[in-house]
Amino acid sequence: MSGKVYGVIAGNGRFPVLVLEEARRQGLDVVAIGIKGEASDAIESVATRTHWITIAELGRLIDILKQEHVEEVMLAGQVKHVSIFSSLRPDWKLLKLLTSLKEKNTEALIGGVVKLLEGEGIRVVDSTVLLKRLLADLGPMTRRKPSKDEEAEAAYGRSIAAALSGFDIGQSVVISERACVALEAMEGTDAMLRRAASLATGRRLTLVKGSGRRRHMLFDVPVAGLETIAVMQQTGTTMLAVDAGRTLLLDREQMLGAADAAGICVAGYPPHE
Repeated sequence: MSGKVYGVIAGNGRFPVLVLEEARRQGLDVVAIGIKGEASDAIESVATRTHWITIAELGRLIDILKQEHVEEVMLAGQVKHVSIFSSLRPDWKLLKLLTSLKEKNTEALIGGVVKLLEGEGIRVVDSTVLLKRLLADLGPMTRRKPSKDEEAEAAYGRSIAAALSGFDIGQSVVISERACVALEAMEGTDAMLRRAASLATGRRLTLVKGSGRRRHMLFDVPVAGLETIAVMQQTGTTMLAVDAGRTLLLDREQMLGAADAAGICVAGYPPHE
């Protein structure tokens, strides 16, 4: 792997930082391209070199990758979907892409960028390739196993999340007393949990995160971390059900330790095909 220059297009959260830290540990030459307003400044201390762009500068992104002789790039961290409604004016590359899309959901938008990059000779690779140890296992990963009620809610929620993935709207659902309280859209998981808690009026909640039916791990990989556990505790959410092998548990040991301390169950299930 030595000699290659890798790129990480960094969105929000811990995901890109962990990718860059692991790349540095392995001695890889990795250029970070941070999305302004999304990526943390922390990427600068762990990347070999860092560039900053806005979400509207697709042409500049391609120019940077070519100037840096990047051969393979990873898309790490989310970019808030609502950003497509920002006041930033898209450059001509992005405008051309947007006008070619029939829909502006995650699959269409990021899938279009992936195809464009590959057309420029830049291969987009599995975003979890350096972090396989953080992927969720099959079965309970916390000391507490799910109760019968939680198992039933997880099963129900997973069927809804699988159906939801066909529309590429969001990855997560919240279940309470075997009823669907909330579906994730553009607001993100934490905001959805808080909305669900306001609707459930003190009832216990179960959070289900699905990975969709796509088989690749190039982008939009479901993630959960310490902040997820903190919001679950605040909202009375007692279980997190995820797809084994397709969900990243950021800062995994600390996250599961925090879940144990809060009495929260985290369990992995076989992904829907």
